Amino acid sequence: MTELASSGLIHITADSRLAAIVESSFDAIISKDLNSVITSWNGAAQRMFGYAAEEAVGRSVLMLIPDHLKDEEADIIGRVRNGEVVASYETIRRRKDGGIIAVSLTVSPIRNESGEIIGASKIARDITASKESERRIRLLLREVNHRVKNQFAVILSMVRETSKRSTDPREFEALIRSRIMALSRSHDLLVNSEWAGASLFDLIQEQLKPFGHEEQVSLSGPLLTLQPNAVQNLGMAFHELGTNSSKYGALAGDVGRLEITWQIAAGVSGKREIHLVWDETMPVYEGDRRDESTRKGFGTVVLQRVAPQSLNGSAVLERSPGHLSWSLTAPLDSIIVPQLGAEIPAAEPEPSFGP
Repeated sequence: MTELASSGLIHITADSRLAAIVESSFDAIISKDLNSVITSWNGAAQRMFGYAAEEAVGRSVLMLIPDHLKDEEADIIGRVRNGEVVASYETIRRRKDGGIIAVSLTVSPIRNESGEIIGASKIARDITASKESERRIRLLLREVNHRVKNQFAVILSMVRETSKRSTDPREFEALIRSRIMALSRSHDLLVNSEWAGASLFDLIQEQLKPFGHEEQVSLSGPLLTLQPNAVQNLGMAFHELGTNSSKYGALAGDVGRLEITWQIAAGVSGKREIHLVWDETMPVYEGDRRDESTRKGFGTVVLQRVAPQSLNGSAVLERSPGHLSWSLTAPLDSIIVPQLGAEIPAAEPEPSFGP
């Protein structure tokens, strides 16, 4: 008698523990009969689908299945009748409020004491967050692929156009190296922000850092976060201007002056535009007859065509003895990161260095 009592106590404790496990599970655990009528419903099922147990038990599980997927249930019940375990598979289900969630389901037969299949148990796990993460990863990979191809196109164009204007292999190598490093500096700014953009102030500072003479440079303008496309193209422009300045202009000595200013104003169409000006002054010495044509090449193409066209704007490059000015005007929405909720451009235009 004691043994039976002891055995019964153990049996009751095991059932209680099983019930506690089911109720405390983070996964929805639902049982149903072979007519797809719900017979049990744990707390996680209520949290996942929005129905209380008294609302769900006694109703068909079809209430959780979107109309276009209702054939799934007939297939599941057919497999359960054959004693199959339906291995974990991903699908979607409908909540009480009409919302759709992604779930991973596992379905197993329920047998009575005689071994007959009388229903099925279903374990449902909400995978909405992981599916969203997968979607974001796929989106990021497509974006990375696009940007890598864009970078390759830029580098190939650099090689082609630089080779047209270089006769010395060592000069060609030095120019290509410096231009690729300039691209790399812009790229680093974008990577550090997870491709969210980069500050115009930071971009200018980063591109001018190799040339030194920081005390001769003045920056002035509102805080702006540039789109990745603008970071790349303006970075190229600032590199070419800085290279030219370090050879012939304000940054070639200790007495020149470089001022870079930008402001936002209403354009002719009424839309906001950015007006950016690179203005440098340098001393003019008697007998200084450097050929201006040696300073017109790939950099001029970048400044007059590539950068402004990529930003749907226009630019003017002016040279005179002791002075160089480059001014850029472009729509603000082509340059800065859109505000929350604004539409983001689908793709960047490919660079064009040719005539």
